[in-house]
Amino acid sequence: MATKSMSVPWIMTPVVLVVLFGGLTGCEKKEAAPSQPAKLKLAGIVFQDDHFFRLVQFGMRDAARKADVELLEANSNNRPEREIELVNTYVSRGVNAILISPLSKKGSVAALQLAKDKGIKIILHNTPIEGDLGETYIECDPKDLGIRTGKAARQYIQEKLGGKANVAVIAFKSQIAEQSDARTNGFKSQIEDLPGVRIVAEQDAWKAEDAVNKAGAILSAHPEINLVWSANEGGTIGSVLAVKNAGKAGQVVVFGTDCCDQLMEFLLSDDNILQAITSQRPFDVGRMAVESAVKVLKGQPVEKKVYMSGILLTRDDPAAVRAFQKQMKEWMSMGSP
Repeated sequence: MATKSMSVPWIMTPVVLVVLFGGLTGCEKKEAAPSQPAKLKLAGIVFQDDHFFRLVQFGMRDAARKADVELLEANSNNRPEREIELVNTYVSRGVNAILISPLSKKGSVAALQLAKDKGIKIILHNTPIEGDLGETYIECDPKDLGIRTGKAARQYIQEKLGGKANVAVIAFKSQIAEQSDARTNGFKSQIEDLPGVRIVAEQDAWKAEDAVNKAGAILSAHPEINLVWSANEGGTIGSVLAVKNAGKAGQVVVFGTDCCDQLMEFLLSDDNILQAITSQRPFDVGRMAVESAVKVLKGQPVEKKVYMSGILLTRDDPAAVRAFQKQMKEWMSMGSP
C-alpha cells in the first residue's frame, strides 16, 4: 500500500530572518541630506581709520548681514605694502570678491590684477584705479562735494563780506591727487569769478593734527585771510581749531568737506567759525559695495560707475544738522557688531 507523502512546513530560523530582512534593508537607498551652499566671502579694505571709513565699514556690515554673506574687514593704514599684503592674503584665503578703496591709481593695480586673474571680483569704492579691473566703482562725486560748499561760501562772501575774501585752501593733493583736485576745483569754480576774491595760500594737510599747524602758520603769515576752505574731514577740523587757537573767531570763517560728529558740533557752537560742510554718504557707499558684489557673484548686472551727490549742512539750518546727527547715530547702530 502506497504511503501518502506529507509536506513539511518551512520554518524560518533566526539566521534566515536576518539574511532576508537584512538584505531587504540593504537594498533601500538612503537619500543624502542636501548640502548647504557655502556662504559668499567678501573682503572689505579701507585705507584710513576715520569717521568716513568707519561708516563705510558699518554700511558693509549691515548689507552683509542682510545678504547673509561673510565679510572680512581690514585697513591698509595708508601703507602701500600693507595693501598688497592684504590683497594677497585674501587671494590665498579664496574670497569671492574684494571691496577696496585703493591707495594708488597706479600702484594698486598689480596686486588687484593678480586677484582678478584668480577669479576674484573687484569692487572699487571711494578712490579709482587705472584700467578696467573693477566690476563697478562707487563714490560720492568729489567735484559735487566741492561745488556744494563753494556755493555756500559764495553766498557768505556776497552777503557777509561785501563780495571780498582772501581765501586759504587746505587740500590733500599729495595723498590722492585726483580726488583732491576734483573737490578743490569744484569749490574754486563757485568763487573764482568774484572780482573781490583771492586765493592767498594753498597747502596740503588731511590729518587734523597737521592741519592745525599748517592752517595756523598760514594765518600767521597772511593776516589778511578771512576765509579757509578744507577738502576733507581732518583738514576741516584742523582749520577750525587753528582759527580758534589764533583767537580769530569772528574774523576768519571756515568752510569744509566731509562730516563727523565733531564737525557737526562745530556747526552748532556759538563761536561762528565753521559755516558749512558738505557730507558724503559713506554708509550708502559701503552698503552699495556689498550689494553690488553679491549681484556680480550671482551673475546679475550692476552699473559700471555710481556717483552720489553730497549733503550740505550749514550753520543757518541747525535743525537739519541735528537731524543728520540722528541719522549718523542710526547708521552707527546698524553697523555695530
